[in-house]
Amino acid sequence: MKSVLMLQDGLIFKGENFGSDGEVTGEVVFNTSMTGYQEILTDPSYCGQIVTMTYTQIGNYGINNQDQESKKIQVSGFIVREYLDFYSNWRAKSSLGQYLKKYNIIGISEIDTRMLTRRIRLSGAMKGIISTETNNVKKLKEKLDAYPDMAGSDLVKYVTCEKSYVYNKKRQNFKHTIVAIDFGIKLNILRCLDNEGFNIIVVPAGTTPEEVMSLNPDGIFLSNGPGDPAAVGYAIENIAGLLGKKPVFGICLGH
Repeated sequence: MKSVLMLQDGLIFKGENFGSDGEVTGEVVFNTSMTGYQEILTDPSYCGQIVTMTYTQIGNYGINNQDQESKKIQVSGFIVREYLDFYSNWRAKSSLGQYLKKYNIIGISEIDTRMLTRRIRLSGAMKGIISTETNNVKKLKEKLDAYPDMAGSDLVKYVTCEKSYVYNKKRQNFKHTIVAIDFGIKLNILRCLDNEGFNIIVVPAGTTPEEVMSLNPDGIFLSNGPGDPAAVGYAIENIAGLLGKKPVFGICLGH
């Protein structure tokens, strides 16, 4: 099926659809990894974004049941140069296209991702729309203009956990407890902390300083997450209430 990608600045790419069909709008960004597309798709930091892969061939090792950073695909759309439906890997359970269809995610292939990446790199991330329904420039532009900008958008509320939980309840021996504030935490971050022997308590993004301190942590971790940090005002206020009380460290949005 034919598909079209239109950027906020009016640039249009025509390509082939894979995964689900339909229409999706989001912020277009790129990722330069040569492998790891499954981890990228499921990374909550990409919530609300359409991700472009700069590596030329995507899908060749399929999808497995282990390499996920969350419970579902988090990206809004997926852009590749060449999609490979035929996959080969001993862990693979399905194709990338089948995986996208499962979560109703639209993919577009056979476009000049090198040109697209240069455009984003020089002009900055911008809104884009992928559609299999229309290639009418006026209609696509109207939908793009109506879509809210990433700046000022609190996307953390869509990916944070609903209630606190202990990551590894089976752990018996530990010297230190880490409270991880979940702004969209990747599972591999939790695995890394677990491998170092920490007891890890994951809490929602809106958890107050008093609630965090009541867990008696030895350290407080601020996770990765999507969107504009300035829009997550409640988190900024809560973190300010923790500074100087316990060691605090973070990555990505948390940092």
